[in-house]
Amino acid sequence: MKVLAVDDDVVSRMMLMHLVDSCGQYEIVEAEDGEDAWRQLAAGLRPGIVFCDLRMPHLDGMGLLARLRAAEHDPALKTLPFVLVSAASDADTLAEAGRLGADGYIVKPFAAGQVRAQLARLAPQDEKPASVLQRLGITSERLLAYLDGLRRQLEEAGPDFAPESPADGDTARLQRLAEGCATLGLADSAARLRAVTGRGQPQALQAAIAHALAAVERQRQRAQASQ
Repeated sequence: MKVLAVDDDVVSRMMLMHLVDSCGQYEIVEAEDGEDAWRQLAAGLRPGIVFCDLRMPHLDGMGLLARLRAAEHDPALKTLPFVLVSAASDADTLAEAGRLGADGYIVKPFAAGQVRAQLARLAPQDEKPASVLQRLGITSERLLAYLDGLRRQLEEAGPDFAPESPADGDTARLQRLAEGCATLGLADSAARLRAVTGRGQPQALQAAIAHALAAVERQRQRAQASQ
């Protein structure tokens, strides 16, 4: 999973990257300010979570967050998990971050526990295939068959739920898809599907389904490689 670290201070950025790296297997991408981060995101970068400094030249953390939450054309950007990082902890700053849609807030100087808690809450990592096999007591062939079945259900669900909001009877279907993801070790996808269930947000729903399909394919590739 990609993690985007945005900070104009290179030492602070390195410290943040080191803390993320100590929390698990993440691919860390860095940006030197909000404009640099926006250019990378506009070019197609889709991290699982963004850690962004509050005060920066050119485009600060609040400005980048506002752009993301206004990205109606791209649900994956609009709903991107975003954690602000700052030395400021006053009530006005925290309230503004919440109003703009920040998912988390870390006060400098930060520690590994703070970073780990945000990653666990907002960007849980996929379970390794070997762990799924052991937990479910199945063979690699059976896991691949389950993943293929889940992929088909996700592919069928996408067109059924677009462009209108899902009907009340579809809530159970989304819940089953979320449980399927969780059972096969795709915790992040499961959380995203649960988050959009019953919300009446078609674009966010399509983004969650697309995320789950990509996660299923990654898990299939890992399972095949481990055979």
